[in-house]
Amino acid sequence: MKQYQKVAIIPARYASSRLPAKPLADIGGLPMVMHVYNRAMAIEGIDLVVVATDDNRIADAVGKYGGKVSMTNRSHQSGTDRIFEVARGYGLSDDAIVINIQGDQPLLEPTPVKRMLELLENDNALGIATPACPMTIEEARNPNRVKVVLDRNGRALYFSRSPIPYVRDGLDAVAEATDNIYLRHIGLYAYRMRTLSQFVACPPGLLEGLEKLEQLRALENSMSIGVCVVETAPVEVDTPEDLEYVRLLASNASAS
Repeated sequence: MKQYQKVAIIPARYASSRLPAKPLADIGGLPMVMHVYNRAMAIEGIDLVVVATDDNRIADAVGKYGGKVSMTNRSHQSGTDRIFEVARGYGLSDDAIVINIQGDQPLLEPTPVKRMLELLENDNALGIATPACPMTIEEARNPNRVKVVLDRNGRALYFSRSPIPYVRDGLDAVAEATDNIYLRHIGLYAYRMRTLSQFVACPPGLLEGLEKLEQLRALENSMSIGVCVVETAPVEVDTPEDLEYVRLLASNASAS
């Protein structure tokens, strides 16, 4: 079996409370999951891109358009468990890097992925990397926008749905550029295979259960998460309105 060193895995499930069959949503004649797949394929340095799913409809759609797909166990509780099953099936070495790319980012840009890879390549002691971007104060009040605070070395101190840091004296007390005190976490991850193995072996933690944020499991188990700060977050499709917006953007891009 070929030894891959940088593998991007796209977990995709059919069920979605707000947008059923989301991975198969048509965008310009192509299922959304294939837009993500094709953009991941175009990122320099990635050796392999695979869609991980437990649904035959998604697997058939990926295969129809020439993509690689791996069927996974239906009992997985998270996308991370799903990508680990696929990564293990490829016999990746402990030093190999596994990139978790969300299947609802059809306009994925290469910059966040490249920055994550650079973090891991430049620091052999680091096992997990993820991106974040500045967000407005209004966005920070939205519990669906996950916030992250960093130490001086760019490591995650904590992730939360609450506005962190909390400004005790009020935002008016902050000197300048108050919008830049909040960082929005972007749901992309890069793992060393050894760290991914350790992560999935850990039971869900208290903080993870309270916030419903899986990345807190790593912090609760003393795993460092390096955070690269990029300018903007990718467009995510969570609702029918998001889907229509992405379709409009894709239509305008093809027309220009």
